[in-house]
Amino acid sequence: MYNVILVDDDYPVLELLSEAIGWEELGLQLTGMHENGQAAWEQAQEALPDIVITDIGMPKMNGLELIERLKERKANIRFVILSCHSEFQFAQQAMRLNVQDYLLKDALDPAELEMLLRRVKESLDAEAQMNWQQSRLKHMVDETKELRKEQWLKNFIEQPLLSPQDWLKEAQNNYGLLAEEMACLPVIGFLEGYSQAKRRFLSDQTLRFAVNNVMDEVLQAAELPCFHTSYGNRESFLLFSFRPGIKTNVYDQIGGSLKAAQDALQWTLKLRISFILGEPCSTPETLRPMLGELVGSRAQRFYLEEGDIAKRRPVTKQAYEEVFTDYDLASTELRESVIGKRPEAVKTVVERWTSQLKAREYAPETVKDWMLKLLLDLKLKLQSLQFMHPGYSADTLHKEIAEIDSLSEMKHWLIEHLEAVSLLVGTARTSMRAEVVEACKYVSLHLDRRISLEEVSEHLHLNASYFSRMFKKETGESFIEYVTRMKMERAKELLDRTSHSVGKICELLGYDNQSYFIKIFKSHTGVTPVEYRG
Repeated sequence: MYNVILVDDDYPVLELLSEAIGWEELGLQLTGMHENGQAAWEQAQEALPDIVITDIGMPKMNGLELIERLKERKANIRFVILSCHSEFQFAQQAMRLNVQDYLLKDALDPAELEMLLRRVKESLDAEAQMNWQQSRLKHMVDETKELRKEQWLKNFIEQPLLSPQDWLKEAQNNYGLLAEEMACLPVIGFLEGYSQAKRRFLSDQTLRFAVNNVMDEVLQAAELPCFHTSYGNRESFLLFSFRPGIKTNVYDQIGGSLKAAQDALQWTLKLRISFILGEPCSTPETLRPMLGELVGSRAQRFYLEEGDIAKRRPVTKQAYEEVFTDYDLASTELRESVIGKRPEAVKTVVERWTSQLKAREYAPETVKDWMLKLLLDLKLKLQSLQFMHPGYSADTLHKEIAEIDSLSEMKHWLIEHLEAVSLLVGTARTSMRAEVVEACKYVSLHLDRRISLEEVSEHLHLNASYFSRMFKKETGESFIEYVTRMKMERAKELLDRTSHSVGKICELLGYDNQSYFIKIFKSHTGVTPVEYRG
């Protein structure tokens, strides 16, 4: 079991957490509760904890000072900050200290903390397991040699080639590359799911050396001699040597070796890797630009499926604005499937739109912007409708998506987030009655047509007069006023996101009379639709 201490100057919080969390079920042992950092520090002198859940603002010693002192004694302690402080500077300081999470007391849910503790325990378990693996890997890998080899190739790619003959001599003598009458075919490998893999292996260094060991072992048995090295944390280079003019198909031979490497990584490390093959080169002058082109093939890599082995090809970049042409349609489809609590529909919609993105091959950063905006807009919309509490950070989502290297991985990321949102719809803590929340949901799903009080009352199995009074009491506005306001908000979205004419938007919102629609819009916004867009 891992030892946990709680530190908070609010004793009721200590009591709540000590009783609400199933410590033993989580494989944890609560060894201490302290009302200030000094008391926690004194206990830690006798037995250092594995996990610390602490407030920030406390007498005698604050939480940040306690964390700094404990990390000096034991670097791998996991910290969770529980605080009333929502100021950015505290969160920023906490993140610099590598705190596992930062929870606000006013939004504290013991169940959420329990889930976080499960992840922390899994991290500690993984670290314990990896300790013996690291010792095993260290004696198998000559770290200095590997780093020197990687730096040698980086210098060749990134720096001017002043003396091709000197470089060729070094390549032949040290690495067996481009020997007389020999050529080489370069291949770049892209590690899939890098962020998750890094968390599992705890560090870039351990991950790289684990991958290198498996790859080198497989490539030693390859049909063709192969020079292999890491190229940064996520990529690898493989340079296969062969004699030009032989009748055997070099691409088939190399493809077999690459497939063997993929199988070994999957079997041994539960990792997946994709490859892009370059073209044969026989001189330093042709090899260097080919390697540069492979490094620059990240746009092609973005559209590879997991485990693909493909030949290098140019990718035509589409205009940034084009990806947002159908944005409103995608946003509407996803919102309707999420509000309707249909996770299977969420997956179908995401897969259809990612297929369209793949077919058009927009720049990776453009696609990331599109998906991040899609998710943030949806969450903000649901929050404004009181269908769910905020419970998310735009910065966190931006960090997550920045770490993603492929459309395939991004599709899974988006589906996972949207399915989680779908399950949370309707769970927000709100004073409104369930019938009113359901009515608001119904309106959101049917903004494209006329919505009457009687229709919604019948949907809720309520008397129309009773429902009308209830809605007014709960929301402060009549049902018709609410419907009109939602339609006008949707009209603004359509004006902002699409090039539809005012007449078309009028139709999309279920209005028969365009003049009436313009009049209502102006009464809500102070301007006509044309003026709003202009």
